[in-house]
Amino acid sequence: MEIYNQQIMKKLIFIFVLMCMFSCGDYIDKPKNLIPKDQMAEILADLSINDQATFMYPNSNLEAGTRYVLKMHNVKSNDFVESFKYYVIKEKMNGIAEDAQKIVLEKDPKADKYVKDKKSKAGTLQTPVLSR
Repeated sequence: MEIYNQQIMKKLIFIFVLMCMFSCGDYIDKPKNLIPKDQMAEILADLSINDQATFMYPNSNLEAGTRYVLKMHNVKSNDFVESFKYYVIKEKMNGIAEDAQKIVLEKDPKADKYVKDKKSKAGTLQTPVLSR
């Protein structure tokens, strides 16, 4: 009887492991109106420029600027949010964000100098040595 129970337990564990493997394959369904990666990068670049504008002009409206950017790209806010979640979960957002940074740097050469200055200053910082 004990051997029979062990066999059943092994089969149940095997089935459980298989279920976990197949259920973890896709955390999210592909959105119906998925925004292409290149357009997503352009939107993120424009949103970051909009964010900086609201920082420079405190009386400006961030929400209105965000709506304008999405309207300019003919994208609904819900489609943007769903696409953003999809790319984050699929771990593709880093590449899109890097593309967006390149777009911002192309649009504003002063930003390129600012980023390079920041990187060079960050590169000269020494990381502390942790004692054991």
